[in-house]
Amino acid sequence: MAQTQQLGPSGTPPVPHPDSEKAAALRRMKNIALGLLLFMAVVFCFAFALEHQFPWLSYVRAAAEGGMVGALADWFAVTALFKHPMGIKIPHTAIIPNRKDEIGASLAEFVETNFLSETVVAQKLATTKIAQKVGTWLAKPASAERVATEGAAALRGAMAVLKDDDVKDVIESMVRKHVLEPPWGPPIGKLAERIFAEGHHHALVDLLVDRSTTWIRANHTTISGLVSDRSPSWVPQFVDGLVGDKIYNEIYKFARAVQDDPHHEVRLQLDSYLKDLAQELQHDPAMIAKAEAIKAQVLGDPEVRELAGRTWETIKSALTEAAEDPNSELRLKFTAAVQEFGTRLVEDTELAAKANKWISDAAAYLVGTYKHEITSLITETVEHWDAEETSQKIELQVGKDLQFIRINGTVVGSLAGVVIFTVATLVFG
Repeated sequence: MAQTQQLGPSGTPPVPHPDSEKAAALRRMKNIALGLLLFMAVVFCFAFALEHQFPWLSYVRAAAEGGMVGALADWFAVTALFKHPMGIKIPHTAIIPNRKDEIGASLAEFVETNFLSETVVAQKLATTKIAQKVGTWLAKPASAERVATEGAAALRGAMAVLKDDDVKDVIESMVRKHVLEPPWGPPIGKLAERIFAEGHHHALVDLLVDRSTTWIRANHTTISGLVSDRSPSWVPQFVDGLVGDKIYNEIYKFARAVQDDPHHEVRLQLDSYLKDLAQELQHDPAMIAKAEAIKAQVLGDPEVRELAGRTWETIKSALTEAAEDPNSELRLKFTAAVQEFGTRLVEDTELAAKANKWISDAAAYLVGTYKHEITSLITETVEHWDAEETSQKIELQVGKDLQFIRINGTVVGSLAGVVIFTVATLVFG
């Protein structure tokens, strides 16, 4: 009956494990080396038994004898690396299991000395042109979109990890440190002084004058009524009307005069007042104290806490929505910026050279500063390995090639045996 092959979970034949393949190859090479040794032993027996009848078999016996000696010697040497030959605890055998920690330390030192060298890393990176390669990859739309997608995922993760109260505390502390603790008067006065000196406030004054003039023109009844309401009851009504009209006309004429004349006395007086106010905010202790009092009224503890909360909620909401929406403006602009940066890395030689220099310097610094910590990973990992398992793993990796030593030892031993026997025969007869 034919044996059925066991299928994997997906219905396909299981993929052989790499260690299984290496173990099979190792067994095959061991069998070949052992078979060659047994062949030499059989040849030796026949040649030893028949050499008195056939003298030429003495050379065959010498070759087989030398081959057996070479095969056994190399078997012992190869086996002694991984275990005690035939279970006998001969000194200086089972080298790898007994000295795995020293081997790990030596390997780490070798890597640290020959690979994690600032000079070696800098020279390699100088010829790699990492910036251009990264730029070429980033310039592709699919790559830029992938970076944006991964960035959005990282942003969502950060938003989920961050605690709202902690972020609000940070924002509140920053507001207190950079907004509330410094006095407001001097910086506001300095900024106002510059604005007033350059005449940027004139547009606001023009707007206020225009809106005031427009309101006066449209509210004749309101202004006249104010006169009637405040006049004595014994004054005739028609007098109130005349006085009200007169006052309205004068107010309107005055407003139009201020509106039409850029150098009107009111405008000049307003400029003078604003400039004096700017100076007082900077140098007058009383005015500075008033500004601080206003600041304390406007931004007390509850207001600052509420401001921090609203600020964080707004930022968090905006970032979360932008991260979740592939077509959001932020995602699209970020993708375009990544793609543009990649194109610049490819086309701008100076920028690419600076980026490569920065990468090289950063890598050299990291290697120079942390190379011992990096190689300690090798030492610590080997120290935690089981001795027997370590020996088996290493034998799986290199054992197949080591079996060629046994085969070559058998062949070389045979040739050496023939040569030695021939020389001895020629010399001693």
